Amino acid sequence: MNPKPIDWHRLDEIIETHRHRKWSLIPLLQEVQETYGYIPPESIEPIAEALNMSAAEVQGVVTFYSGFSLKPKGRCVLKVCRGTACHVKGSRSILRHVKKELHLEEGETSEDYQFTLETVACLGACFLAPTMMVNRDYYGRLNPTKVSSVLGQYSKNKEDDGSA
Repeated sequence: MNPKPIDWHRLDEIIETHRHRKWSLIPLLQEVQETYGYIPPESIEPIAEALNMSAAEVQGVVTFYSGFSLKPKGRCVLKVCRGTACHVKGSRSILRHVKKELHLEEGETSEDYQFTLETVACLGACFLAPTMMVNRDYYGRLNPTKVSSVLGQYSKNKEDDGSA
């Protein structure tokens, strides 16, 4: 399975709703990322032209904000917390376990685009340490068994929706 192909007609529609409004760069980028799962590098130039900006300015915003990605991500983005509370409660072993189960390193996406593994400085759920997120769902008080169960749910969802 490959990342979602770029629908240039849809990209043109998104750009058109923001044309000539420099202030709407971030909402435009958010909409592009929501549509494709990432900011296709090929979209930088048309976005810049529509907003009367340089491609370097647009690229600078995309690379500055960690919420934007120039590479396709998996359907399930796992974020393992590396904050102080999580570290003290064993997030390092949680991360090792996730890496082993998914055969991924930090920042990598599985070949089938099912999973992307990331680490973050803090998820803001210190009372549940150690924690991780899968897309928008938080999982806390983790141990290897619980992590395996969570990953199994998302692997099972892949099989259930016919995308396996």
